[in-house]
Amino acid sequence: MHPKKQKIHFIAIGGSVMHSLAVALKEAGHHVTGSDDEAFEPSRSALAKHGLLPEKEGWTPEKLDASIDLVILGMHARPDNPELLQAKKLGLTIKSFPEYIYEQSIDKQRIVVAGSHGKTTITAIVVHVLKYFNRDFDYVLGARITGLDYTVKLSHAPIIVIEGDEYPSSALDATPKFLRYQHHVGVISGISWDHVNAFPSEEDYVKQFDIFADNTPKGGILIYSEQDSLALMIGKKEREGIVQVVYKTHAHTQDANGNCFLTNGKERHLTQLFGNHNFQNLSAAKEVLKKIGITPEQFFEAIPSFKGAEGRLEKIRENGSTAVYKDFAHAPSKAKATVKALKEIFPARELVACLELHTYSSLNKDFLPHYKDSLKAAQLPVVYVNPEKTKAKGLEAIPEAAIRSAFGLPSLQVFTDAATLEQFLLQQSWKNKNLLIMSSGNLGGLDVHTLAEKIVA
Repeated sequence: MHPKKQKIHFIAIGGSVMHSLAVALKEAGHHVTGSDDEAFEPSRSALAKHGLLPEKEGWTPEKLDASIDLVILGMHARPDNPELLQAKKLGLTIKSFPEYIYEQSIDKQRIVVAGSHGKTTITAIVVHVLKYFNRDFDYVLGARITGLDYTVKLSHAPIIVIEGDEYPSSALDATPKFLRYQHHVGVISGISWDHVNAFPSEEDYVKQFDIFADNTPKGGILIYSEQDSLALMIGKKEREGIVQVVYKTHAHTQDANGNCFLTNGKERHLTQLFGNHNFQNLSAAKEVLKKIGITPEQFFEAIPSFKGAEGRLEKIRENGSTAVYKDFAHAPSKAKATVKALKEIFPARELVACLELHTYSSLNKDFLPHYKDSLKAAQLPVVYVNPEKTKAKGLEAIPEAAIRSAFGLPSLQVFTDAATLEQFLLQQSWKNKNLLIMSSGNLGGLDVHTLAEKIVA
């Protein structure tokens, strides 16, 4: 951490990782302020707990003056953000989140986990196992896990494990975040075109991962998935002086009660994760950990206590015949893998899969056809779109008929009002049926936990 206590202002403090960095810096003794035009849970509560929640939503340029030592700029802030313009006018030092993290970890071994899907879970597994064995390390996570108060830790530890997002670093820097971290050990879990506002073509999107792999330094390590064709193509490209490690789906089995186990020869090791995509994530994490001194035996010892990352196939509530899960899935590949995983673990139960179209990509009429068959494994597929979010992103509203056509499912139900969606779900018969809610947004303010309580009475 910076030895001198600084006055730091966050533009877009409500982000899922930005708020954790803000809390960590305040805990370290810095004077921290921030602004945002929205803050969802759990960011909102965490900021309030530490006295960092802005008094009002919106941008307040008068908060910035010459006394500010550093402005940390979140990706949510646009180029014309009033506070950003004020900071530039005053000549303040402005850094993006990844720039700041890199500066604070320049003397550490940097492990960066990249991929269109799986990166949060892989990073979380690595963090969990290192913590289990009391290793000294720092981390940057996109979601909370059990046993950690925050998703960012910066100290004098020799290692940092970073979830590497491919999205641009900030309004001032179009460089993908994962390139700013300059990894020593890099992981590519899988590649599926996303963020069409930043990468208008699939070729441009895939190219960023190729650059990431090329940036692996001599003596560095690149770990990549054998199951993903694009990751495999990029990962196996010959690069001088680096160690290339390919991983595949970890061997596993399932008992009659639906419990899942990783297998190692005749050994069985319980895991609370399920679904092929998670068995791949476990395999990736195992390879990372092997490279930093954790043996397979230690890995198998620590894994049974890993409950998963918050919001990643997270069980909200259940009884003997119904379970409610939520997942951060929003891209087509994520939604498809999540729906398939839940159906496989409960083959005898019907599945209601509800997906919120919330991101710029998912609300883009040209990208929408990529969702074809993504909810196919569900008996009742449901899509929710908040018209206000579509408008806020400057996009045209997509007609219901176009959404139905894109998903290619005659049984698809489409909702544009959260209250109507809630009423529809509460009217269903839930005996021997599960509900999966997938969203990177907030479902128009619908409280998933309260809904789950009503469904699983």
